[in-house]
Amino acid sequence: MKEYYAARAKEYDQIYAKPERQTDLRLIEHWLPSRFEGARVLEVAAGTGYWTQFIAPVAGSVLGLDASAETLQIAQARPNNTRAQWLVGDAYALPAPVEAYDAAFAGFWFSHVPLARQKEFLLGLNKTLKSGARVVMLDNLYVEGNSTPLTKPDSEGNTYQVRKLADGSSHRVLKNYPNEFDLCELVAAFGEQATYTTWQYYWAFEYTLR
Repeated sequence: MKEYYAARAKEYDQIYAKPERQTDLRLIEHWLPSRFEGARVLEVAAGTGYWTQFIAPVAGSVLGLDASAETLQIAQARPNNTRAQWLVGDAYALPAPVEAYDAAFAGFWFSHVPLARQKEFLLGLNKTLKSGARVVMLDNLYVEGNSTPLTKPDSEGNTYQVRKLADGSSHRVLKNYPNEFDLCELVAAFGEQATYTTWQYYWAFEYTLR
């Protein structure tokens, strides 16, 4: 996965240029910042900083973490991201903060987490947060005829997509599509005020840490 996104870094933002998704994107770009006003935010899998550019101007601070130095170079160059800080790191081994964060954001990351590691990731994320912190995840809905087709599930139930890059290389990428019930069940032991929001092509899930 790390090698795939490093290779894809320069062409990653093409996904945000799809004409049929523009209405959804404008709605989400307006919706997302209000979740983080004045907060100290940890952004996991920040990638090219596309979503950071809408969070950073209103947040108290943002630390964007990603496994790929190549994508973070693009993130740093965005004009609206000048107030953000960046760190190459592992989403499954998040560094302990000096002061716990008020909020966390993970955009288009959770779908790449193997089913067997979803709880592990969330528990690790929660350790970096204050009680009462808001967690927001944003990701893709599977839309027949628009989304990249899925392969047959593996023995653990994970699904995959075969993606091609501009250099002609093909990559088998884990891509799961959790539903509202799955997400609510995952956070039931430690989260409250869980909210699931959908647009035509995307979903968002929020919860508050107890």
